[in-house]
Amino acid sequence: MWGRQREPFSTYKRMPSRDHSAVTDLEDNSALLQNSMDVETTNPSWWLSFPHVLVATISSFLFGYHLGVVNEPLESISLDLGFNGNTLAEGLVVSACLAGAFIVSLFSGSIADGVGRRRAFQLCALPMIIGSSISATTRSLVGMLIGRFLVGTGMGLSPTVVSLYVTEVSPTSVRGTYGSFLQIATCLGLMGALFVGIPVKEIAGGWRICFWVSTIPAGLLAFFMMFCAESPHWLYKQGRSAEAEAEFERLLGGSHVKYAMVELSKLDRGDEADTVNLSELLYGRHFRVVYIGSTLFALQQLSGINAVFYFSSSVFKSAGVPSDIANMFIGVSNLSGSIIAMLLMDKLGRKVLLLWSFFGMTISMILQVAAANSYVSGSGSLYLSVGGMLMFVLTFSLGAGPVPSLLLPEIFPSRIRAKAMGMCMSVHWVFNFFVGLLFLRLLEQLGPQLLYSIFASICMMAVVFVKKNVMETKGKTLQEIEIALLPQD
Repeated sequence: MWGRQREPFSTYKRMPSRDHSAVTDLEDNSALLQNSMDVETTNPSWWLSFPHVLVATISSFLFGYHLGVVNEPLESISLDLGFNGNTLAEGLVVSACLAGAFIVSLFSGSIADGVGRRRAFQLCALPMIIGSSISATTRSLVGMLIGRFLVGTGMGLSPTVVSLYVTEVSPTSVRGTYGSFLQIATCLGLMGALFVGIPVKEIAGGWRICFWVSTIPAGLLAFFMMFCAESPHWLYKQGRSAEAEAEFERLLGGSHVKYAMVELSKLDRGDEADTVNLSELLYGRHFRVVYIGSTLFALQQLSGINAVFYFSSSVFKSAGVPSDIANMFIGVSNLSGSIIAMLLMDKLGRKVLLLWSFFGMTISMILQVAAANSYVSGSGSLYLSVGGMLMFVLTFSLGAGPVPSLLLPEIFPSRIRAKAMGMCMSVHWVFNFFVGLLFLRLLEQLGPQLLYSIFASICMMAVVFVKKNVMETKGKTLQEIEIALLPQD
């Protein structure tokens, strides 16, 4: 994992554009590149970039926390705000933040490219603080929905920005490991929401504490991001080459700056003058990679994973399992799988993890179907239900959870990376919203056996899709990936 993995940046086929005065033409850099090769025989020290990545992952922690913050106290919230027993209203409380996330995700790539990565992180934190404060103090369902919607606007920007930032500031040798931190941080956020929600649900109005707690990491993210490095890639695209060099020195060390700038000049040459049109992503030469990324996120959500996170308390309660115990096991399973994925990502590869993850999720849902069968005894149904749900979370976190956000920055050329990530995340939020809104109602109308059969079928469809469409990126250069996925003109 920490060993050297040589993955030089590729030179993409691009239209010519203006040159940067601070970086000479690639042909004139050959001598400098040759002199830098001896420096590149050793990897940059990972600890220089680690604090910057660690601060960035606070946004992933907040993402996970707000996904699960209403899980435990949802019943208390509905009683205090007067919508107890209204499953549609409960679904709206869960899904209101997803609606806000979808709207902002449409523009997340443009925001990240427009204001820079650091300011974009601070823009994530601000509505999370305001929205959480509104939810913590509201006396009505409308106020709760407004607060959740505002939180969602921050959540819509966060995944795109953090994926871009970690990809662009990480040394090549640890980029996969750092990328896995995002899923681990999300797991810790989900677990944090559960651990805060379990004790406060016994306190009258204690659910408000859950929302107040979330303002602390949001404030820390906004504050510490002022001291973090800006993305050298973004600075270079803005024509601020001297600042990009300074940030590379902070992230990689002085001896690696010149080589990094030469590689950056090859990677980004021609990006700044070209405008990425929506039509180019929808049916242009980049359509295939956008299609693969969007479909992966759609299948991830339609697998039923967020239904498990949002409503695990209700599901386990109906099965007679104490929700606090069950939810703690879910959190541990999620975290354990994410750590294993971090260790295997650069050994087994992305595609292998995706295949076995979706296959394991299929088997897990089949166990859930068996648990819902009337012919299974009470104790047998209990064991199958709990075991199947825990296995589902574990297998999800091994591949279907962490791999898409790692794979997409690899298969997207630098020119379209931010906007393509934003488009794929908007697909993610659309499906996330409808799963959160409709799950309880579908569970009532279809019953668990049919609903879990649908989820199992979708997971099996994902296995087929990954097998046919996703290429393995482990050990491949960006140029090799582009040749395989993007037909050259």
